[in-house]
Amino acid sequence: MQRICRPILALSIFAFLICAGFSAVAASTETEEQAMLQADRDFTGALAKADTRKLAKLLDADFSWVGSDGRTRSRSEVLATVPKAGIDSETKTESKHYLYGELGDVQVNAGRVHVLRVWVKRPAGWRAMVYQEVTSLEAPPTFAPGAGKNCENPCKSVSYEPKNQVERDVVTAYEHLETAAMAHNSSAFSTLAADEFVAASSNSNKVYDKRGRMEDFDHSKMAGVAPTPLSSARMFDFGGAVLMTSLHQPDRGKPLQVTRIWVKRSGNWVEALSYQTSIQESSAARR
Repeated sequence: MQRICRPILALSIFAFLICAGFSAVAASTETEEQAMLQADRDFTGALAKADTRKLAKLLDADFSWVGSDGRTRSRSEVLATVPKAGIDSETKTESKHYLYGELGDVQVNAGRVHVLRVWVKRPAGWRAMVYQEVTSLEAPPTFAPGAGKNCENPCKSVSYEPKNQVERDVVTAYEHLETAAMAHNSSAFSTLAADEFVAASSNSNKVYDKRGRMEDFDHSKMAGVAPTPLSSARMFDFGGAVLMTSLHQPDRGKPLQVTRIWVKRSGNWVEALSYQTSIQESSAARR
């Protein structure tokens, strides 16, 4: 009896330690999630009051603000003249958030206005790295600005030189995703998009989730969201997640300022979100 009980006891202790480890990780994740959301609330409160002192503590050194007109403002520009938010009050809005280790995002929707706030974990706490607005069209688009018939860029290559293996892997995943989109290949797209995938574009009248995007591919529709040539990009690596901001020039129509988040799942990089804001002529002139 003693010989049998000892291994059973050992297994019980091992199972207990495993469960305790999972519980600790879950508790840590929940704590970080709440910390990020508190920082987000502090941000929206300071923004509403144009409180530059509080905003200065919450904005990352690499922070950028992309308004609904596509104009991009730096941290110093925002603190010099605080822009007006596209959504005045978020009390009756739809919102969701995701945490990917040291990178997270908050998404808010109010009618045709969609706001993305990307947060990063720094030694001093959570800091806002991207604020972006997208205003959807009132009606379905008559055409989708794209990459042309052959889609050389971004399907086969992009105007960006990866700095390391992580960036090379993300660029490869990006090219494969855009190739799948160009071919309306929903099955290939499904392997390159996260389950929580969302796409919002100034060229479309709706916000896409993963299933909606795949259904459009199955019906050979682009609905304003299509691969567009990449002109320049920046990537920020946070371990299992990468923030990618980029500028695109479609074959026709206005250039786009795009923010994407890539996450590593089961050894593969998948796209979690894509926010695309058209740059108006007056804004392009100021860039």
